[in-house]
Amino acid sequence: MTIVPPAQVRDAAAPASAIPITSGAPSERRLTGKILFLLAGLAALGALATNIILPAFPRIGASLGVSSQELGLTLSSFFVAFAFGQLLVGPLSDRFGRRWLVLGGLAVFTAGSVVCAFADSLPLLVLGRVIQALGACAASVLSRAIARDLFDGEALARALALTMIAMAAAPGFSPLIGSALDGLLGWRFTFLVVAAFGMVLALHYATSAGETHPAEGRASLSASAVASAYGRLAADPRFVLPALSVSLVIGGLYTFFAAAPAILMSELGLTAFQLGLNFATTVLIVFAAGFLAPRLAHRWGQRTIGMVGLFIALAGSLLLFTFAAAPAFIPFTAAIALYLLGMGLINPLGTAIALHPFGRQAGLASALLGFLQMGCAAVGASLASVLPLQPTVSLAVILTTGSALAILAFLPVAMRQPKAEVQA
Repeated sequence: MTIVPPAQVRDAAAPASAIPITSGAPSERRLTGKILFLLAGLAALGALATNIILPAFPRIGASLGVSSQELGLTLSSFFVAFAFGQLLVGPLSDRFGRRWLVLGGLAVFTAGSVVCAFADSLPLLVLGRVIQALGACAASVLSRAIARDLFDGEALARALALTMIAMAAAPGFSPLIGSALDGLLGWRFTFLVVAAFGMVLALHYATSAGETHPAEGRASLSASAVASAYGRLAADPRFVLPALSVSLVIGGLYTFFAAAPAILMSELGLTAFQLGLNFATTVLIVFAAGFLAPRLAHRWGQRTIGMVGLFIALAGSLLLFTFAAAPAFIPFTAAIALYLLGMGLINPLGTAIALHPFGRQAGLASALLGFLQMGCAAVGASLASVLPLQPTVSLAVILTTGSALAILAFLPVAMRQPKAEVQA
């Protein structure tokens, strides 16, 4: 049986092949390959834009005449713009729907990538990265919001887990692609490839996706209403505790991305291509965690497996201390793999727990979650560059502290028995 969206919420510009809004319960909807590619592409855009340029940092610095430390501004500026931009995108999407904000965000991202490609100074490159971040943040927020529009409960956790598996290919393999592009065609061409991906994703969305946020569920956009909604959400332990737990661990992941060139290339002597290969192996870890998370959660519960994931992440963080003073490739990779396994378990499950009670404010809730994640990423990346310690020691301190705080935040969530919650 084909079920179509209500006439009042169908986008007149949406094609006949668009993803439909079914009238059944969200948990009954099926995750198709088309939806998976859309969600994964939107969610991966920010990580793709960051990871693909990491191997080219030495050449970018030499080309623009800046040091590696100064080039770090391209990361911190991206994270800050990404974090704050989401706070605006979320309520806009709850008021006007997802479609035009997705397309607009991808257009902005593409424009920012082009600016980066032709930048001839560090300030112009940073400006391009900020524009990139403002577009990518819309895609990231709306990937989670669209998932929440379409799915619920275990189905939502499964959708987020499978999305994470698919999106892991982009940030995992992008450094490898970036190193090849940098070696063959130069770092500027890398930004043009990223711009092309944004255009392809926009075309796919425009030709395959319909509006997923029904008109009758639209929220008010007044400043007081938005501020009040954010305030209530930030004070609601159902949201803020699992969201903070996920954000602290995701912040550690981005800190690793920022610190990896200094550790793997400067300390351990890897080439840019070898750095790309190392990042590519992270895909396998995320694949394994993504497959395990919904299956384990179905048997033992989302909260229990989420807590297990956090303890695994903490174990990997602590393992870094055992060789931080004299880092070696295999022990370092093993410790990071353990951290990634734990992150891969808590990320989809904690996100599903945080978003589940707020179906009517999925955009706003996703925006605040994204703000927390990028805020933690910005703090972690900044600390990694300013702490007066060896890069591996700094990374160990940041990951361990973040994992421990995440466990403390998630403990009340794990102890609370799951029950039917009123949709906010």
